[in-house]
Amino acid sequence: MTADAATPDSPFGPPTAVTRGDATAPLVVLLHGRGSRETEIITLADTLPPALAYAAVRAPLAEGPGFAWFANRGIGRPVTESLRATMDWFNTWLDEIAPRGRPVLLVGFSGGAAFAGGLVLDNPERFAGAAILYGTLPFEAGVPTVPARLAGVPMFVAQGEHDHVIPRELLDRTWHYLTGESGAPTFARRDPVSHEIATGALASLAGWLAERADHLARHGRSGRQPAHWPSFPEGLPDRAGPRPHASVTIPQQQISDNSPTELQEKLFARLSTLPGVSTSQSALSVRGARGFMLTEAHTTGPEEAFLVQQVREFAHLHPGHDGSLHIALPVGLAADAIQHGWAVAHPLAGIRLTPGMVLVYGPRDERELEIITAIVSTSHAWAAGQFIPAAA
Repeated sequence: MTADAATPDSPFGPPTAVTRGDATAPLVVLLHGRGSRETEIITLADTLPPALAYAAVRAPLAEGPGFAWFANRGIGRPVTESLRATMDWFNTWLDEIAPRGRPVLLVGFSGGAAFAGGLVLDNPERFAGAAILYGTLPFEAGVPTVPARLAGVPMFVAQGEHDHVIPRELLDRTWHYLTGESGAPTFARRDPVSHEIATGALASLAGWLAERADHLARHGRSGRQPAHWPSFPEGLPDRAGPRPHASVTIPQQQISDNSPTELQEKLFARLSTLPGVSTSQSALSVRGARGFMLTEAHTTGPEEAFLVQQVREFAHLHPGHDGSLHIALPVGLAADAIQHGWAVAHPLAGIRLTPGMVLVYGPRDERELEIITAIVSTSHAWAAGQFIPAAA
């Protein structure tokens, strides 16, 4: 079905969109590449979850045999004013087809990936997730790319190892931003292809969309609360130095700048004495990871305060070669911990796992031991019902 919607005060005509599916289901918007059109990318819906609704929109600028989302100042580098104009045009259409409250996920390929990235960076609260396929985020194009900008917004990124269309510098910058300081829970993969969608990536995307939609149906979307820490009345301090490297695959682990063993043991001893805490092998993590569980009598916090609610596990400490922790935090505090350099989002937060699940880097000195103890103590207090996050 083709749908047109009016866009008052726009320099462009009304959008043309091809839609499929139930108008009340979560909406996946498919954004085509430069020089293509909506009737080509809508075919992706044939391989994506049938329970979702789909819309493929035609970009407003003529480009060769097809259309484009923005004027370029080089491949992958949008002109700021052009990107702003088309995003405003698109958002007017989106508000009509998907009123606030209906989950919207973006899937963009190539130039459509840059446009999807611009939309979600411009207004993260509007979108339930986005997939950046074989393209770049629009850096230096008027949208924020600051630390923790996308905290709580699951992202999917796929790239080709032999892609010679998008500049490698932009692909690498997109990869590192999304899997690190953006704060987004990011499922990331690289495949031995060029500028094309790998079969495996498409299958992974279908699974990611289905799991994200299921999580939204069961839990709704968690708002990003203000960052009010009970242990840091003046705010969480910055972690010194660059971020450690963390794996982008599962199991997620810290792989550089690791904590000394003696500090890991001090941290374990302190967390073990928190009220109502017992310890055992983690129910979620790798062999040797020590889980922190609450006794049933102390478990009064919400479901999302736990990594594994069935065993009341709110945190675990990874084995000595790693020394980091996974913990559950309210999304706003998870974002703040990422912003100040203490943590990185788990790739499956908000997909299979609680939305505020983060990897907290292991302590390198006594000062960091104190700060990390306080961060994990906040997770404990939330799970125990002793801490209620500020309202969003």
